[in-house]
Amino acid sequence: MSDQAKIIFDKMYANDWFSQWLGIELLEIGTGTCKLKMTVRKEMLNGFGIAHGGITYSLADSAFAFASNSQGKKAVSIETSINHVVALEEGDIIIAEATEETLKTKIAVYRIIVKKEGGDEVAVFKGMVYRTSENWLD
Repeated sequence: MSDQAKIIFDKMYANDWFSQWLGIELLEIGTGTCKLKMTVRKEMLNGFGIAHGGITYSLADSAFAFASNSQGKKAVSIETSINHVVALEEGDIIIAEATEETLKTKIAVYRIIVKKEGGDEVAVFKGMVYRTSENWLD
């Protein structure tokens, strides 16, 4: 784990009540990367008895946020999209892995793959951030 990325993750997570409510656990954090894990709970299910699409979106969005800020610049989302490919049930453990695809001075692009623990891909998320001039560690 990158020391800078872990310090930034800790600062962000301390005030990220939604990620905490989701029960997100950090597995790995590095420069431009992040791997998170969580368990689908009953209160996350929709009327069909499967996980609400916002659950996989939210996990992926959190991995996206932590990865894109790990470079040291404060970064904010400007565009995201997701493709859901497999339904999730209560008790499923899911892992989101964010990877940096493009890093420029002001813009960066990330791909986040969400999988069930064990390997089945359940969603693909893509996001773009605007990188501000503010630094996390000033």
